[in-house]
Amino acid sequence: MFLETMSIDHFRNYDHTELEFGQDVTLFLGQNAQGKTNVLEAIYTLAMAKSHRTTTDKDLIQWQAEYAKIEGRVRKRGQSVPMSLIVTNKGKKAKVNHLEQKRLSNYIGHLNVVMFAPEDLSLVKGSPSVRRRFIDMELGQMLPIYLYDLTQFQRILQQRNHYLKRLQTRKTTDTTMLDVLDEQYSELAAKITLRRRDFVVQLSEYAIPIHSEISRQKETLEIHYESSVKLLEEVAKDKELDEVRAQLITDLQSKRQREIDRGVSLIGPHRDDLTFIVNERNVQVFGSQGQQRTTALAVKLAEIDLIFQETNEYPLLLLDDVLSELDEHRQTHLLNAIQGKVQTFVTATGVEGIHHQTLADATCFYVEEGTIKKMDEVDNDDR
Repeated sequence: MFLETMSIDHFRNYDHTELEFGQDVTLFLGQNAQGKTNVLEAIYTLAMAKSHRTTTDKDLIQWQAEYAKIEGRVRKRGQSVPMSLIVTNKGKKAKVNHLEQKRLSNYIGHLNVVMFAPEDLSLVKGSPSVRRRFIDMELGQMLPIYLYDLTQFQRILQQRNHYLKRLQTRKTTDTTMLDVLDEQYSELAAKITLRRRDFVVQLSEYAIPIHSEISRQKETLEIHYESSVKLLEEVAKDKELDEVRAQLITDLQSKRQREIDRGVSLIGPHRDDLTFIVNERNVQVFGSQGQQRTTALAVKLAEIDLIFQETNEYPLLLLDDVLSELDEHRQTHLLNAIQGKVQTFVTATGVEGIHHQTLADATCFYVEEGTIKKMDEVDNDDR
């Protein structure tokens, strides 16, 4: 899978830009605050129908414009497939092969991406919400039905919290509606919990050997999915969903008064987390910065292999100013891992001191004030 072309209209600081890409590495060079990250954000948004940097869609629309539009042509399974996404203040319109997708969950997955930026180092040391979002975005690319279930769960969660707040403030005392919501809530929560658990198991299979190699076999990694509900590992696979759903109902009933007192749902996948263990110690709490970065890098590289396993095609890799955050050993490992295998887009202010054939062979663009030119078209005085 690779992105052949992309056009951007009224996106961030870009008025109109058209780009063609090769299958290997594309390097965007330029000073800070010129628009390099915005290009990678456009690719990510085209793939995921949302930005990795903001949850507010209007931030993507150029100042005083009414919409932002991203179009791309994706080569996959021997075919060239057009995709487009229009973002307005009223919502989004997504098309694949010129056909509008009524649900964004049906749109996501046609172009798979893995983003690695300095803020992704917070995957290890950041808040649980960062790690939950990581799972949701990556799992959603491989299994679109997961995104649909997650959206439905979030809707029920909002309704349930609203009703718990009404009970807390005694605007109602009837718990019948809560019983109905609990049935819907537990069904969706069980599906999400089990899919996340399975995803983490699969991810671990790839991340553990990668981590061992990066650490020169000096460290061992474990990744655990910390769920607010017992996962009942001993239960047969065909009965897991029923068992976890039943466990959720039991837990919800036992904590009902506490939830009413606090006015929020205390059990469910919105409370879950990931734990990274290196040499039997929680790397989030006790790990050095180097160990945290090695763990984050291993997980990101594992994503690439896992997506390939599930889709039989490698995703695009977006490296946003991340090479400067890694030491030479980690840089080399990352670049060796992608060489000749993954279409990669890299942003940097410069690549001096990074000696690797992958970057030497890259197609280079220069970015300045929302204008992108091929490096051979730029005068030295303009750089």
